[in-house]
Amino acid sequence: MSVPDYMQCAEDHQSLLVIVQPVGIVPEEQFFKIYKRITAASQINLRDSQRVLYIRYRHHYPPENNEWGDFQTHRKVVGLIAITQCYDAKEWPQTAEKFHDQKEIYGSTLYDSRLFVFGLEGEIAEQPRTDVAFYPTYDECETIEKKVEDFIESLFIVLESKRLDRATDKSGDKIPLLCVPFEKKDFVGLDTDSRHYKKRCQGRMRKHVGDLCLQAGMLQDALVHYHMAVELLRSVNDFLWLGAALEGLCSSSVIYHYPNGTGSKPTVRRAYNMSLPPEAGKRHRQGAQEVLIDPGALTTNGISADTSTEIGRAKNCLSPEDIIERYKEAISYYGKYKSAGVIELEACVKAVRVLAIQKRSMEASEFLQNAVYINLGQLSEEEKIQRYSILSELYDLIGFHRKASFFKRVAAMQCVAPSIAEPGWRACYKLLLETLHGYSLSLNPEDFSKGTHKGWPAVQMRLLHELVYASRRMGNPALAVRHLSFLLQTMLDFLSDQEKKEVSQSLENFTAKCPGTMEIVELPDGVKLPPVPLTKLPIIRSVKLLNLPSNLRPQKVKNTLNQNMTTKSPFIYSPIIAHHRGEERNKKIDFQWVQGDVCEVQLMVYNPMPFELRAENMGLLISGVEFESLPAALSLPAESGLYPVTLVGVPCTTGQITVNGYQTSVFGVSSDCLLENLPGVNSNGCTVEVIPALPRLQITTSLPRSAHVLLPSSGDEVSSSVSVQLFNGELQQMTIKLENIGSVPLETFEVSAKTIDNKEKLYGEFLSWNLEETLAQFPLEPGKVATFTVNIKVKLDFSCQENLLQDLNDDGLSIAGLGFSSPFRQNGKPRSESKSTLFNSAETNSKSEYNHIKTLEAVLSFKYSGGPGHTEGYYRNLSLGLHVDVEPSVFFTRVSTLPATSTRQCHLLLDVYNSTEHELTISAKNNEDLILHAAECQRMAIQVDKFIFETLPEPSNMVEMLHIENLKQLEEERREASVEGVLNQLVQEHLQLAPLQWGEIMMQLSELQNNLHNVNKCNLFPVCGGGYFGKCH
Repeated sequence: MSVPDYMQCAEDHQSLLVIVQPVGIVPEEQFFKIYKRITAASQINLRDSQRVLYIRYRHHYPPENNEWGDFQTHRKVVGLIAITQCYDAKEWPQTAEKFHDQKEIYGSTLYDSRLFVFGLEGEIAEQPRTDVAFYPTYDECETIEKKVEDFIESLFIVLESKRLDRATDKSGDKIPLLCVPFEKKDFVGLDTDSRHYKKRCQGRMRKHVGDLCLQAGMLQDALVHYHMAVELLRSVNDFLWLGAALEGLCSSSVIYHYPNGTGSKPTVRRAYNMSLPPEAGKRHRQGAQEVLIDPGALTTNGISADTSTEIGRAKNCLSPEDIIERYKEAISYYGKYKSAGVIELEACVKAVRVLAIQKRSMEASEFLQNAVYINLGQLSEEEKIQRYSILSELYDLIGFHRKASFFKRVAAMQCVAPSIAEPGWRACYKLLLETLHGYSLSLNPEDFSKGTHKGWPAVQMRLLHELVYASRRMGNPALAVRHLSFLLQTMLDFLSDQEKKEVSQSLENFTAKCPGTMEIVELPDGVKLPPVPLTKLPIIRSVKLLNLPSNLRPQKVKNTLNQNMTTKSPFIYSPIIAHHRGEERNKKIDFQWVQGDVCEVQLMVYNPMPFELRAENMGLLISGVEFESLPAALSLPAESGLYPVTLVGVPCTTGQITVNGYQTSVFGVSSDCLLENLPGVNSNGCTVEVIPALPRLQITTSLPRSAHVLLPSSGDEVSSSVSVQLFNGELQQMTIKLENIGSVPLETFEVSAKTIDNKEKLYGEFLSWNLEETLAQFPLEPGKVATFTVNIKVKLDFSCQENLLQDLNDDGLSIAGLGFSSPFRQNGKPRSESKSTLFNSAETNSKSEYNHIKTLEAVLSFKYSGGPGHTEGYYRNLSLGLHVDVEPSVFFTRVSTLPATSTRQCHLLLDVYNSTEHELTISAKNNEDLILHAAECQRMAIQVDKFIFETLPEPSNMVEMLHIENLKQLEEERREASVEGVLNQLVQEHLQLAPLQWGEIMMQLSELQNNLHNVNKCNLFPVCGGGYFGKCH
């Protein structure tokens, strides 16, 4: 016996073996269709009896195994059912002959046989025969189950007759010696009359009768006969048959204790009507007592009562613990015979199945370990595969999953052994898939995304490589890509740098022929491989939704009515917000995106590979609104560290938008990476509101951009800045072009200006504009342009530059001279130096001393709106920074007077100094122009009208004369003061109309110091070149 039946279990000892085989040519599909219907009758309740007959069907059985039928009767083929098709009566004799030949193979053991013929009709089919049944087609065979039942009953009749014949043999009759095939030659020439020989014959026959009783459903009798056989065979040291008797005793006890069976697919078995305790139908419980059977209780059709003198009150049913001990003893006896290797192996398998039910895994592993080393001689490759597969299933049955996977992998490698002409790569791949569970592997990458790694990485990587290789040899590159992607995703932390390069290169080679996708790969046997997103290439550390640029951020129009009502309300509203609602609120961001505008999401990524990583077609995965993702390409250097990457897209509709993840393509594998599957990444704060579309305004100016960064105190961001350099008093026009670069019309437009932290006092209007012509062009359609002009005019006071003016003041220029802007000068300074000396001295000083540049900064704010966003109350604000550098132009270093020919007029003498680097022309009313070169000072005379000190002239009449501003302020600051030492009597007479009236005088002069520390203010009119006539504080 060389072919083991690895599917055997202890309860198979009570079954009859029936072979179902085709005769002639029968379609495989039709054969197994009929075979399935036949095997449905595997358990038959006998008529007029409470016994049950069990049938074990096989469609293939080695004839050499049938020779061991006397050793264990459940190995004997007792029934044959042949299936054939015959459509012509002429073919019937040949078919009948084939059936006869088939019976000859198992003829020595067959109890009965049947032939089912399909397709033959007519006279032959109408002849009544007990061993042949005719059916017109494979579908028209309603009576086939009934025929099978009748066939099984005929088997039982033969079985029962044989059992009675063997059991009723008298002790005086000569009992034949039952032998196994390899023993026949050993018993030639033995003394058949010896007591030893007779006991051997009796013991083997008792064991054989026990087998027959067990098959006939008589468990009580079988137990008694097995005990008798054990005692007889043990006395003559017939170890092989003693092992068989012990195994029969174990099988009977297992059937009693475990009525549901011990096979991989146990079936509910009928409880036996025997004189056993009621607990017989239940599973064994720990410590159950052994059952004693009185030999006198044997059935009348059993063995004679003489057996009572042989065994007395023998123990019949073994306890669960004794079952295993007897199995061990039987296997040890089998091990003494090399030719009994198959019997020994099958006994180990049966014991393991019993131990699995008893949950005694360690003892079961010992039996399996023994089974591994049983030498069965030269096995075919198919038999090796079957052996390793069954060992794997048994190890899995007792909970040794890793050991089970080991033998399953050995079976897979055996499928593609070099000795096989046509390697079975599909079978190899299928077996490899079945090993994943034992090595803590799963084909779902989500099982590896969270928590610590489970299993043995080195073994897992080896197995995944074998799956990839098997997939390639199967000719399925998509499958190879999926397994390689899984290997790279789940085992990245355990790969060396060289392995990372090799796996990545292999993956690129495969994807060049078959790109990796996010679709489920389904195998022919129904196994589905989920997609494998490469979330670690690159690794994402954080995700952040970015606000729109400051010039594009939408702002909501404030409802002043609601604000007033809220502030006036005496009630305090404190809503109670549930915890889960608070979490939902945390997920929403406090800014908005705008429909149709480009939005940004920033990822902090890291390249774990030892080489440059290129990710292509990176885009956002969005839900909630229609969204157009704009793909980008990314190239990260080797082990780059954290690197910011910005992904952009355009929302096409309004509503709540949620960023679920991103998509990318790495090594030719497209991946959809969800944030919830990224370890360490918080997916909160990924929901934002998209408001209706707003216009987008782009402004350009006629002025150059500024390198200065404007930082308004309000904290508002300035989109862009321009700069200009002006002389004091100069007017500059800035042209601003407005272009609507959005997709909706620009409907409203407002401009406002605000200076930034200006410490200088401005005179006049700094910035001015007129929007009437511009607004007449509104609404401004997309792509259209409008312009308007902003006037920039600066008037600053440069009179406080003391170092310059002290050097330029000359007390000897006039008898009524007055030095402006220099209250600290020494009036007694002698005029011993010439003008040129003074001027040269001024030129030699540092330029920063004389040419102080003052700075003005302002922000122009453009508030605009339009389209659907305007309807919803949203607008945008665009800011333009303006940086102005103001240089001084003309200084009046001295003022004095001379009487004129008219009593109502006088001459005003001014010392004018050009502080610029250019030549200037000074023009005055009714006077000739005065040309001043750079750093030159000259005196000019202007004829002015005298005035009464108490009445100040109107500003409109002082175009070329003294210009008084802030009249109200001057009146409010009127105090007791003295002008002694400031204006002498002659100068006052020159300026005042006669008659002279002296009193409290307000003089608008520049920063004069007197003994009362009184400061009065005056302004001087501007003169050509940007200077002022004078300004006093």
